[in-house]
Amino acid sequence: MIDFKKTQKDLYQPKSTPSIVDVPEMIFIMVDGRGDPNDPQGAYAAAIEVLYGLSYAVKMGNKQTLEYVVPPLEGLWTVDDIEFDGRAAKITDKGKFRWTAMIRQPDFVTPAIFETAKAALQKKKPGLELSPARREVWTEGLCVQVMHLGSYDDEPGTVERLERFITESGFRSALSGDRRHHEIYLGDPRKTAPEKVRTVIRHPVCRKEN
Repeated sequence: MIDFKKTQKDLYQPKSTPSIVDVPEMIFIMVDGRGDPNDPQGAYAAAIEVLYGLSYAVKMGNKQTLEYVVPPLEGLWTVDDIEFDGRAAKITDKGKFRWTAMIRQPDFVTPAIFETAKAALQKKKPGLELSPARREVWTEGLCVQVMHLGSYDDEPGTVERLERFITESGFRSALSGDRRHHEIYLGDPRKTAPEKVRTVIRHPVCRKEN
């Protein structure tokens, strides 16, 4: 049983002090959207249902290919109207969030396997809107990451340390386009005390001379 969180600890188990990581090419199922992620009837909640539904459809449809643990939920984030790098004060209007929710897939997940999973999930849940979901091969590249422990609303302080490390280490932030503020959610915040919630925070960087 392969668990990427254990076999690739450099990507999923950073320390509470920032570090450099070069993130290789990966396959994801992604859903783009905007709006408040805390709205139980909103677009984000619908995206999460689709992502987990498709991820488990892939897993259950290919048992003999690879036994693995479905990887954690991830998100790329920005906000309308401001240059968002995660350091901003608490966002009061969370309806302005623009996000890409995503779950990594094993390397065997071809476009054909993805379409088969969509068909299986659609048959199981005919009312579920699957058209926003896509399979994407994505290389994040050179990044700085850190483990944040605690509430999501307390992330700005951790991001401040991360950005300071970037400058002091001879890099510069490369936040732009698809290279956005990136979070990886380890565990279920509904079942974990707020002060013990673990979130990997990752920002893209490049060397200053570039």
